[in-house]
Amino acid sequence: MSAPANAIVTARDLKQVYTSSGGLFGEKTVVNALKGVSFDVFEGETLAIVGESGCGKSTLARILTMIEAQHSGALTIDGTPLNIAKTGITAEMRRMVQIIFQDPYGSLNPRKTVGAMLEEPLIVNTKTPKAEQRRLAREMLVKVGLKEEHIDRYPHMFSGGQRQRIAIARALMLRPKILVLDEPVSALDLSVQAQILNLLADLKDEFNLTSIFISHDLSVVKHICDRIIVMYFGEIVEIGTKAEVFGDPKHAYTRTLFAATPTTDLESIRARIKAI
Repeated sequence: MSAPANAIVTARDLKQVYTSSGGLFGEKTVVNALKGVSFDVFEGETLAIVGESGCGKSTLARILTMIEAQHSGALTIDGTPLNIAKTGITAEMRRMVQIIFQDPYGSLNPRKTVGAMLEEPLIVNTKTPKAEQRRLAREMLVKVGLKEEHIDRYPHMFSGGQRQRIAIARALMLRPKILVLDEPVSALDLSVQAQILNLLADLKDEFNLTSIFISHDLSVVKHICDRIIVMYFGEIVEIGTKAEVFGDPKHAYTRTLFAATPTTDLESIRARIKAI
């Protein structure tokens, strides 16, 4: 199965297996977190990966962002085959893909200023001069809707939404081609979620990003994605465009997932009131 010419990510039969020792007297436990996952991500699109907790979507995110190596299978990003267990991680690989996590406070170092955190990716992965690092950090703060004077403040001095803006700024400092977002708004209030989603949409266009958006919140996915992958117990059970998956879900699990998702549209509220 060959990848389309404009596929920036190709995954073929990715598997991930975790083994626990079971303690002193227990038996070893084997968990097949990914059971042979294959898909493409096309340049410039936003691909959503959805499913319940434990379905394997966050495991997949860690492999895509080179936090951990796959047990087996082939992964290619921007033409480069990746298996960090065999090849390690180069600065160039790190520049290709960045991740934004769910918890904006937990992902930021409370002992470092915003400026130090934004400059760190440049220090580790580039030869950018110190003065230029500071200029780029200030510039990025403005791009995510913060102010230049925030550069010398610490994470505890910001709201949850502001912290997530800082996390986004840090992820973009290396100008990655691919941004992986692992439940990036689920810890935020609804009003702040909308602000962050709009910001991500604007930045995607400005930086020409390809995005992989991991979420259990189908209302968020419907707002932001182009295509959807539905995962269930480590396998892809459905994949298609937003219109295809939301309009005519083929797999029973997809239909169950949609049925279990609360809706807040006016017609559904009226129907529930009428049924009382």
